[in-house]
Amino acid sequence: MAKLILTQEVTGLGAAGDVVEVKDGYARNYLLPRGFALAWTKGGEKQVESIRAARTAREHASVEAAQEQAELLTKNPVRVEVKAGDSGRLFGTVKAEDVAEAVSAAGLGSIDKRKVELPAHIKSVGKYQATVRLHEDVSVTLDLDVIAAK
Repeated sequence: MAKLILTQEVTGLGAAGDVVEVKDGYARNYLLPRGFALAWTKGGEKQVESIRAARTAREHASVEAAQEQAELLTKNPVRVEVKAGDSGRLFGTVKAEDVAEAVSAAGLGSIDKRKVELPAHIKSVGKYQATVRLHEDVSVTLDLDVIAAK
């Protein structure tokens, strides 16, 4: 088992700044190469506080503010415009960054692209759903309308 400090939120594992123990292969092959975690050391404990402070600065000030934004997001579907061919197949895929930008452009507040969880790969126009974690206790399902850019 490897002891790690998470640098980003990992679904099902923990939030940034958490110290977790995972199997060696998961740490070596997934978490460490992608920069989701750092190896735990006694000196690394000092980093935990700075990571947690940065996380709280990015999060909503309160659960109430997150719930207000969640209510806005559930009422309004978000239109994501991307380049697509005549058949509706996308040139590439929809990324979390695209969703975050579309939410801001729609006037529904700002969300961190790292808090957006997309279903598999979105490679064609249509209607999809994504999960957005606004706060530790508040997550919302977001309706996405993926349309071809003009």
